[in-house]
Amino acid sequence: MTLDRINTHGMVLMGCGKMGSALLAGWLAQGVPATSVHVVEPHPSDWLRASGVCLNEPLPDAPAVVVLAVKPQMMGNALPALQTFGNGKTLFLSIAAGTQLARFNEILGAQTPIIRAMPNIPAAVGQGISALIGNDKASEQDIALAEELLAAVGQTVRLEDESQIDSVTGLSGSGPAYVFHMIEAMARAGESQGLSPDLAMKLARATVIGAAALARDTTDSAEQLRINVTSPGGTTAAALALLMDETDGLPPLMVRAVRAAADRSRELAK
Repeated sequence: MTLDRINTHGMVLMGCGKMGSALLAGWLAQGVPATSVHVVEPHPSDWLRASGVCLNEPLPDAPAVVVLAVKPQMMGNALPALQTFGNGKTLFLSIAAGTQLARFNEILGAQTPIIRAMPNIPAAVGQGISALIGNDKASEQDIALAEELLAAVGQTVRLEDESQIDSVTGLSGSGPAYVFHMIEAMARAGESQGLSPDLAMKLARATVIGAAALARDTTDSAEQLRINVTSPGGTTAAALALLMDETDGLPPLMVRAVRAAADRSRELAK
């Protein structure tokens, strides 16, 4: 990671809950000096206290980056306290849902470089994916720095327009919960076929984890992977006939689910 800007000017992390802690752990593991990181967190964990970062101390005059990892409902209180960093060279990177670039510009100043990002919870194990979009004051160097910071916990992708953030929220931001619920549903289905709850859950978890690892480690498309394990007229084909039904199967249900999450994201941004 290129650390020159952070080493010289320091960085600020506002909020250190699950996502903030995942990011911080990734940065420290990749070589960001703990003393270069100023964390503002009213309820620090024992891990955070022992991390060596500057915790709830006076902030540097002009940090290289301010990462906003507070809960969306706390953003209104957090931003006014950071106005002194606006309209300068400090890059603001928000990973909080809901607050739009225009709102950041309104509070921090029209000349402030700002990037919005939508990571997801697998970042906690270094397997996240973050989508990001910058305002017109965010330079290529700013975007590259944001990508490096977010890459500490997984993959990154760039968006073409801020409106795509809501779609990303519906797909990958909320998506891990869909997978967790699928594990629950598969386990309950196993129970309905006579398996004990513990055994059904063990089988369901291992199946999803193994399938995900296979999808990650092969160049085959998801469609091809599905075809590879589906013998014509076999057991998998019998199940997929239901799951792939164009009216009542998983595809139309998933479209409705992602749309519901994206619509809610749009509502929260108003």
